[in-house]
Amino acid sequence: MSAAFTPIRIGPLTLKNRIIKPATNEGMAPGGVPSKMLVEYHRRVAAGGAALTTVAYCAVSPDGRTFPDQVCLDETSLPHLKVLTDSVHAAGALACAQITHGGCFNFLPQLSTRWPLSASGGFNPVGLMTWRPFKQAMTEVHMDMIAGQFAEAALLAEKAGFDAVEIHMGHGYLLSQFISPMYNKRRDQYGGDAAGRARFPAMVLRRVLDAVGERLAVLCKISVIEGVKKGATAEDSVEVAKVLEAEGAHLLVLSGGMNVESPWQIFGSQLPASVADTVENPVMRWGARLTRLFEPKVKFRPLYLREHSIQVRQAVKMPLTYLGGSKQLADIEQAISDGFDCVAMGRALLQDPNLVNKYEQGSATESGCTSCNECVPSIYAPGGTYCVLNGPNDVKLRNTPAA
Repeated sequence: MSAAFTPIRIGPLTLKNRIIKPATNEGMAPGGVPSKMLVEYHRRVAAGGAALTTVAYCAVSPDGRTFPDQVCLDETSLPHLKVLTDSVHAAGALACAQITHGGCFNFLPQLSTRWPLSASGGFNPVGLMTWRPFKQAMTEVHMDMIAGQFAEAALLAEKAGFDAVEIHMGHGYLLSQFISPMYNKRRDQYGGDAAGRARFPAMVLRRVLDAVGERLAVLCKISVIEGVKKGATAEDSVEVAKVLEAEGAHLLVLSGGMNVESPWQIFGSQLPASVADTVENPVMRWGARLTRLFEPKVKFRPLYLREHSIQVRQAVKMPLTYLGGSKQLADIEQAISDGFDCVAMGRALLQDPNLVNKYEQGSATESGCTSCNECVPSIYAPGGTYCVLNGPNDVKLRNTPAA
């Protein structure tokens, strides 16, 4: 039997195999309410053989959202999320909640503060899209508060039936803003070199571990390379990984790129022109078109983050998940051979949720995903994200609360 289909221990959990569905923006929580479509989306992945499926972007506070149509982990969302976790468990898999805070990367109509929080203050280019051109540097009081919100969110995730939480430290969200030298210009203990910039994210990790770490697996998602000038490098990610390993993280999920500055690095290739066409806000639509104008011409290749991720693999002993261009069975086998403990598949499982079963049973060795990235703009479709090879989702299910 392939090692990809053998069990593995992650913290207090045992995964039945090494295949994880990573957090991918589903667009299936209108008004922040988890829908029946969101439940069905993750149920299909669970029934299809993945060991763990991750629910994307569960904000730790109302201010922590990036968009209004995102789940906020609070008492009102718990009944809906419990329906989801029960469905995933019944289908034979485990469920993970990605917990995060957007920091200055948000497009919310209202905030509790005048300017959004971030690692450093000053000009906020992303805020131009929402008429918030400035951001404010977090104080230690802010850090204590938000670290507490992450811990409380983890406890709520446990109450909702999740088996794991993934702390999002990549892609330009708040904890990534501390890790990234583009955002973090601090001169205190929370800035400076990569280890200093990882200090606040490590504080958040510690709070979450103290709250749920004996019962839930606690994962961290980082960008192994930001893929933009003056951004974090693979060498930086090695130091960050060492800090998180020392703090006791159960597993790191190795991604790459930044949502605004280098989205092509996240997906391994350019986004389609339709991304700009789906954005309703005219300022955001202009921003999306501007990004496309200056983005490099990147052609998809399998395992496109492999070289950078291997640097992290060689530096730490803790369990790691490889993410980035794993579609075919051969890609999974290569990542396992490289020493990665798990492999994350996003677009391939969107195209065929039953793919893991097919690989394990020997009825398929290749994914039908073409890496066209048309699924990215479909996040804003009436039924939520879908593969264009399959067709849109049921809009009624997307607009019906899960509970």
